[in-house]
Amino acid sequence: MSRWLPALLALAIFGALASMGWLAPQHLSEPVLERGLKSWDAFPPFGTDSRGRPLLEYAAQGARVVVVPAALAGCLVAAMSVAGGLLRCVGDSRVDAAVAAFGEVVGALPRMVVILVAAILIPSTDRSLVPLALAWAVLCSPGAMDEAAAVAERLGGARFVEALRAHGFSWNRIFLYHIVALNLRPVIVRQACETMTQVTFLELALSYLSLQQNQSSFTHPDDLRSWADMLKLGYPALVIPGVGTGHALAAGLFLVGSVVLFARLGSFSARAR
Repeated sequence: MSRWLPALLALAIFGALASMGWLAPQHLSEPVLERGLKSWDAFPPFGTDSRGRPLLEYAAQGARVVVVPAALAGCLVAAMSVAGGLLRCVGDSRVDAAVAAFGEVVGALPRMVVILVAAILIPSTDRSLVPLALAWAVLCSPGAMDEAAAVAERLGGARFVEALRAHGFSWNRIFLYHIVALNLRPVIVRQACETMTQVTFLELALSYLSLQQNQSSFTHPDDLRSWADMLKLGYPALVIPGVGTGHALAAGLFLVGSVVLFARLGSFSARAR
């Protein structure tokens, strides 16, 4: 399969989610009790909640909560991955030791404990997923840097750079084109896409935890809804027959699945030749 097709599909999914977030309403619409718990065929595209409000508004607000922070986290991991690969090509033992020390210190930190501490430290008036997503990206960066460094090492590291310099190539072409674009690209894109997926699941987990405890969310203001609200609304359909909330669960899983599909398509489109 051509790599352009999955790349275009991945961009289309990301564009759709980003557009939903951009156009998301600031507040949910007024309740209309007569149309409560309507399924997707009676009230497309996702149906309504128990108070008759469209689940499309939940989906749009959830995209607004998660898309930008996930993209920022993915970009940060991609940048750290590039740095790890390029630093391995420097050929300096002191640089390698510093990178290894950074990876050991950050990699030894318990991720969820750090995230929960960071979430508690954020003032309740400024709750946002962005600092948590960036913290998660920093915690994920040692693995991405190690993988990129391993790829650069297989190329030959500093010897590869010197060989291309002997053929008259410029520094920009060596580092940005031959190393990053041609050889590190699969690692960079895959690590970025996986981080975006992880941030999405992190937001779902934290929001669902807050909903279960009837607490304010760690990831967004109280006037916004997360995709976790849709999952919580639809969960009783799994254990209570005829409760009528299965459409909300299906809609939430569809949105989460679209993020996973985006990550898979993005990774596939950047695969090595």
